[in-house]
Order: sequence, then C-alpha cells, then structure tokens
Amino acid sequence: MVKSRNVMSPPITYFYTIGEEITRGFLQELVNILFTYICKSSQRSSKVLDFHHPHQLKEGLDGFNLNLPDQPETLEQILVDCRDTLKYGVSTGHPRFFNQLSSGLDVIGTAAEWLISTANTNMFTYEVSPVFILMEEVLLRKMQSIVGWSSGEGDGIFCPGGTISNLYSILVARYHFYPEVKTRGMGVLPQLGIFTSEHSHYSVKKSAAVLGLGTENVVVVKCDERGKMIPAELESSIVTAQEKGLVPFYVNATAGTTVYGAFDPLDAIADICHRHSLWMHVDAAWGGGLLMSDRHRMKLQGIERAWSVTWNPHKMMGVPLQCSAILVKKRGLLRQCNELGAEYLFQADKHYDVSYDTGDKSIQCGRHVDAFKLWLMWKAKGSQGFGAQVDKCLENAEYLYDQLQRRTGFELVYKNKPEHSNVCFWYTPPSLRGLPLGPDRDTRLHQVAPQIKGRMMEKGSVLIGYQPLGAKVNFFRCVFSNPATQQEDIDFLLDEIIRLGHDL
Repeated sequence: MVKSRNVMSPPITYFYTIGEEITRGFLQELVNILFTYICKSSQRSSKVLDFHHPHQLKEGLDGFNLNLPDQPETLEQILVDCRDTLKYGVSTGHPRFFNQLSSGLDVIGTAAEWLISTANTNMFTYEVSPVFILMEEVLLRKMQSIVGWSSGEGDGIFCPGGTISNLYSILVARYHFYPEVKTRGMGVLPQLGIFTSEHSHYSVKKSAAVLGLGTENVVVVKCDERGKMIPAELESSIVTAQEKGLVPFYVNATAGTTVYGAFDPLDAIADICHRHSLWMHVDAAWGGGLLMSDRHRMKLQGIERAWSVTWNPHKMMGVPLQCSAILVKKRGLLRQCNELGAEYLFQADKHYDVSYDTGDKSIQCGRHVDAFKLWLMWKAKGSQGFGAQVDKCLENAEYLYDQLQRRTGFELVYKNKPEHSNVCFWYTPPSLRGLPLGPDRDTRLHQVAPQIKGRMMEKGSVLIGYQPLGAKVNFFRCVFSNPATQQEDIDFLLDEIIRLGHDL
C-alpha cells in the first residue's frame, strides 16, 4: 500500500513534493487498478455497467463521494476514488457493449494515451511538440493517400471529434469562396445554402448555427429507403434553393450514416457538385475506417473527388477517444482561413522551419495530442491489421443480420444486407404478434425497446442503443466496432432481448 503523507503537508500531486518512492508506489497501485479493470472488461461474466441513478451517485455510495474537499485527501483515498470511478462507469471495452459507434479497449492505444498524459504537451508549435507534430504530418499524408489524393495536394489537422471536423469543412469552404468573411463578417455575404441528406449527422446543422449561416439555410435532401441521398433530389434541391434566392456553396455527403450505416453515392454527388461549382465534403467519420479494408473500401468509391473529408479513427479503427481528422484537398487553405499569427507563439524568426508550427491551422490555441494513439496503433497493427479488424466487425454485422431472419419475434428495419456494421431491428413480444398493423400496434411497439433497454441497464449484462426514425417507431440499432466481440456475444444479445422483453 502507498505510504501516505500528512494531510496538512504541501499538495501531494507533484513528484517533487512526494519523492520517488511514494510516486513509484502510487503509480504501481494505479497500474494494478487499471490492469484489473482491463482484464475484467474482457470477461463475459462481468457486467457492462453497474447502473445507478444520478441521485444515487450524487448522494454517495460505499465511500464514493463526488464532493470536493477543502483539505487534501490521502493517496489511499485517491486510489479508492480511481477504483470506484471505474466501478460505477460503463465498460465500453466489454465485448457485449453495442451502444455506441466507439467501443473496444485497445491495449496499445491505451498505452499511448498514458504516454500522452505523461508528456503533457501542446500541439501548436514544433518547439514544444517536435515528435508529435511530425507524427501528425506522417499520419495525415498517409490518410490523404488512402483517400486517393495525390502527393502534391492535401492538408489537415486532428480535431476534438467529428462534429468539429465537419465544422472545419464548412468554415474552410466558406473562406474558399468568400475570403472576405474572415475580416468583414457575414454581413458582406449573400444568403448561403448548405445541402445534406436527411440521414446525415446533426453536426451539419449545428455547424451552420455556430458559423452564423443559420439552420434554416441547411437544405435537407431526401434519401431512398436504405438511407442514401438521392442524387436527383440533390439536383432539384439546388435549383429550387437558387430560385428562392439562396446561394448554394457546400454539399455534405455521408459515408456511413449514424443510424443505418448507409453510404451516399459519392461519384454521382461529385458530378453534381462539379456542375454547380460547389464544395463537396464527405463525412466519413463512421465509414472512413472501411478504406483500410480491401474487401469494403469500394463502398467509398468517389471519395477521392471530395474537397474535404472527416475521418474518425476513434470509431471503426478502435483508437481510444478522441481521434478525429479533417482532411482538406487544397494545401494551405486551413492556415489561410484560421491564422492570426499570435506573436507570443508564432514568431517568424525562429531558428527552425516554422511551417511546422501548425497551431495557426486550428481554431483552437491549446490542442491535445490525439495523433500519437493512431500512430502507435498503426505501428502495432499495420494497415493490414486495421483492415482485418474492419472485416471482422462487418462479419459480425452479417451474422446478426442472418440470425434476425431466422428467429421468431425479430424484424429487420430494412431488408437489405448491411453495408456497414449497423444492424437495425425490432423485437415484437408475444403479446403484440397477433395485433393487426396500425396505430395501436405501433404505439405499443414504440414502448418495447425503451423498456427492454431500461431492464438491460438495471441488469448490466449487455448494452444496445435504440431510436425512432421518421415514421418508424423505436427500434434497436446494433453497431460493431469492437473486434473482441464474437458470435457468442451476438447470440447472447438476442437471447437477452427475448428474456427481458417476453412479458411486455
């Protein structure tokens, strides 16, 4: 056990105040806690979560107290707090966690995150982050090459999530067409229009709100029953918007929609963007990982024609949160759009090549080191390893798709084989199976998924998401991004849904 210091001593959080022996003991105990948690996460007998309601956690449980003290607590208590924080959280690395697009627990990625925290540096200048800056450059060039851009083009930056990456794409697109907006503001611009599919991520509308473009100027384009944008609808939407006085400038195509996992027809959308001289962005936050797979990368055919791409390695590639990149085809545009040349950071007379001071490409000042996790995992897996990981996740989706068609009481939301690892379905309890189709049955079926999900959370055995979509009542959405998940876990999921919902 760690030797504790007197609570009235100087703060115990810095090495110089507690010395090598106590530091080593504390960190070894902490590593033991983390190692135990990692091992437990892979055990199917363990819970995915130990659920408690907010008021229970706020009131305190078994010595776990969220309140902040005036006086420092002992190192022993700090370790207890670390253990309890993991205990009452959600084990997203568990092979039966299907709730989010980001899941899994990669050991190399975890080690990289520890190293990043230890280094505790910033990604704005080469002078404070030389190795990480170069790693980011190597990764961005590799990702641009995989997208299909030539070596003479391409730029990018790692961002805090896909929403911010998508925001960058609109920001840069607006600057490309109207550079005066940077200094003179939106008042000098026409009323600009953005086009995105009805199945696209809500971050497109959120970005329009943040950038002052207005959510009402985001034109939502119809999709087919599979969730893909219909090119003819995009073309007609552009013409209609122009007739109403809107000036189109940006189209967002989605490669891997959040709910259905659908891929928009990128080549057809690129043709339309070319005809109308519009910026084409591809939100491949979820689907970008399929570029690593020889078997599945053709689903993103046409992405090389995009002017910008969002790609989240923290999703399909299993990199620990967060790890997202915005890739921009035109080199230098990110810096021109965002640079302000703060003299305390970006001095032009430094003794090294200041083009590696990448901070002025970002709308942030301080920027977390996200690239190292991906870089280290790429070293450990290679491109082929990532490809195999993606293939495994999509094989799991196909297995679930097959099982749903064989089991009584389950119905697929759409009948086609999944393009991505998303599988959407309803479970109909025995009490509803004899009801005729209509509003009464829909009302009752709408309540089934939330009730089963609540029972799941209380039991803690498995976790899966649900939602309505358009006129469709609540259905389950299962997503696979954890390569630790096996077919036995999928069988367990379906069996558990039946166990928890048969009496509804």
